[in-house]
Amino acid sequence: MGERMPKHQRLLRRVPLVVWLTAVWVLLWGSFDVGTLFFGVLVALLVTLLFPLPMIRTGMVLRPLPLLRLVGYLAWDLVISTLRVAWQAVWHRRSAKAGIVASTLRTDSDHLIAIVASAVSLAPGKFVLQIDRANRTCYVYALGLRPGEEDSVRREMWFLERLVVDAVGSAGQRELVRGDAG
Repeated sequence: MGERMPKHQRLLRRVPLVVWLTAVWVLLWGSFDVGTLFFGVLVALLVTLLFPLPMIRTGMVLRPLPLLRLVGYLAWDLVISTLRVAWQAVWHRRSAKAGIVASTLRTDSDHLIAIVASAVSLAPGKFVLQIDRANRTCYVYALGLRPGEEDSVRREMWFLERLVVDAVGSAGQRELVRGDAG
């Protein structure tokens, strides 16, 4: 824990935050010109130097191709889920069924569980109501769920977990998720 990172590495790790803060600055001003960009970079550098964030070691490794697959799946799921919710709203109206399904995840990383829970909640019709951290269980609300379809929600959760772990998980986590059938 007491190990120090070389100064150039610490500065390099701040680049994404500086880029993000600069983008927020430009968006807040609503105009893209040299002056706005310059002062955006200047303010972002001052913020990161005056208020440095602690380094958090997550053990995550970004893999571009699996990340692209995850983003593609989330986009597809957004479209399909929107159509499902629209169908439920138009066809079933007040008699639409729903349920809560407990899904136990295989990974034990707080960060990965949070990403999976957030990803589920992106599309309409499903969201994570609660996470039982001790048992790695997400309680998922699913609109349009009929009795006997609980396993399909669990399979979707495990598939999404595998996509997330493939995109940003450690080698050990990837092996754990791939080792399980699901």
